[in-house]
Parts: sequence; C-alpha cells; structure tokens
Amino acid sequence: MGRYIVRRLLYAIPVLFLVSLVVFLLAWQALGDPVVLMLGQDADPRTVARLREDLGFNRPVAVQYLDWLSHLARGDLGRSFRLPYGVVDLILARLPVTLQLAIQALLLAICVAIPLGIMAALHHNRGLDLVSSTLAVLGVSMPNFWLGILLILVFALALRWLPSSGYVSPLEDPLGNLRLMILPTVTLAAAYAGTLTRIARSSMLEVLGREYVTTARSKGLRESRVLVGHCLRNALIPVVTVVGVEFGRLLGGAVVTETIFGLPGVGRLVIDAILGRDYSVVQGVVLFMTAAAVLSSLIVDVAYAYLDPRIRYD
Repeated sequence: MGRYIVRRLLYAIPVLFLVSLVVFLLAWQALGDPVVLMLGQDADPRTVARLREDLGFNRPVAVQYLDWLSHLARGDLGRSFRLPYGVVDLILARLPVTLQLAIQALLLAICVAIPLGIMAALHHNRGLDLVSSTLAVLGVSMPNFWLGILLILVFALALRWLPSSGYVSPLEDPLGNLRLMILPTVTLAAAYAGTLTRIARSSMLEVLGREYVTTARSKGLRESRVLVGHCLRNALIPVVTVVGVEFGRLLGGAVVTETIFGLPGVGRLVIDAILGRDYSVVQGVVLFMTAAAVLSSLIVDVAYAYLDPRIRYD
C-alpha cells in the first residue's frame, strides 16, 4: 500500500505541472498587464516601465514561467498585486470557510442521499422509489445559483427565518455561524445529494440481485443482517468513488455559492482576483484546487482496500 501511495503521488507531479502551465498561460494572456493594474491607465510610462522591470515582467514569458515554477517548487505561490499579502497567506486565511462549507455540504448530501437511495432500491418501482428519483433529478438539474437565490427569497426575505448573507467564525458565535451557513450548505449540497442518491440506488439494486445475497437469505439470516453485512458494504464502493471525486468538485463549486451568500472563502477570493486581474492569486488558487482533487482521488483509492478485501494494491 505504501508503494502504491508513493507511486500515485509521483504520478500527480506531471498533472500539476501541466495545470500550472495552462493556468499561467491563460492568466497571462487573458487578465492583462498587472503593472497597469497596479499603477492605473494614466500612469507615467517611465514609471510603468521601471516597475515592470523591477517585477520581471519585461522578460520573455517562458523565463517568467520558469521563475514562477522555481518559486512554486519551494512552496511559494507569489504575492498578490492588489493586496499586501502572499498568495499562500491569502489561501490559508480563506480556506477554513471553504472547508467548512464543503464538508458540511458533503455530510448533508451523504446523510440524505445514502438512506434515500437504499430505501428507493428496497422499494423498487413503488411510491418511495418514484419520490426519491424525482427529488434526485431535481437536485441534479437545478443550478445552484438559482437555488441559492430562491432560498434567499423564501427563507431570508419572505419568512425572515435565516440571514441572507455574511459570515461569522464558529469560534466567536457558534449559533450565528450555524444560521449563516444553513442556506449555503443546502445550496451546495443539493446537486451532490441528487447524484449520490442515484448512485446509491443503482448500486444497491445491483447488489440485491447478487447470488451471495440470495444465499444469505436462504440460510435464514435476518433481513437487517443481510442488508448491513452483505449488501451495504459492497454497495458503498461506487458511492465512495463519487464522494471522493465530488469533494474536489465541491471546493470548486463553492465559488458560486460563496459569491451569492457573501462568504469570505477561497471561491470568493478567486472571483475577486479575476475581477481585479490579480493573476498570481488566480494561478495559486487553481493549482491548490487541482492538488485537492488529486489528493481526494488518492484517498478514495486507499478506501477501496478497506471496503473490499478483494482489492489489493502492489
């Protein structure tokens, strides 16, 4: 297992390298000259030229990329052009908000989807199956920005049960944090709950038709033992795959949700960086999101071996 993990981490290096190259070229091409951004359109041309030389932006693009890559190898993602902070400091300052939102949304999706998918499989082609399938399709089909606005209109403006936006640390005000995070969590979790429900239902249906389940029932085992001991563990393998992949997407999907609800997370940071043409922050955040997705995929592969003893990694 240890050799497999090391090998997967080594495979991640060229992936991160290609992502860094693409992000650097796109940011350099699309976001414009950061020196003009810092000094303004009406700045003195000599001042612009001097600052561009001091920052190294007068060098060829390939040289700039290799210089940035050398800093990246040392864990330095550069500095923001708009704010007096390093990119790593900005990401770490915003990361707790995004992690809280992503983890809460993932837990909510799991707690809703897995029981609903299993019950739908056990009541195949009956009323509960129809209801759960309809809810799953609605969750997958509904855009999260539309759902977020709808929740604000209903629960914040019409009913006035919950605040519409803002953030407070759970260490400062746990109850206030909970009230502020309910709507964003539901918004982000809806689509993933729909996907997980469909995966859990189809996986459970497949396992229920296996011969070893029929054999266990023919031995007179209680239905609860058959479901938990023989069905659930095998049915969870595809679900774990989706959960691991979707967690990396949750971090990226938080961009829209954080913008709608005014949460100061990493997603909001990258939106502000794009609007402000702060491409060092954009590069750093995208590279961080890619690394998080690669790591979540590795964790899923390791979890396979514990869910299914037949799986072995050399």
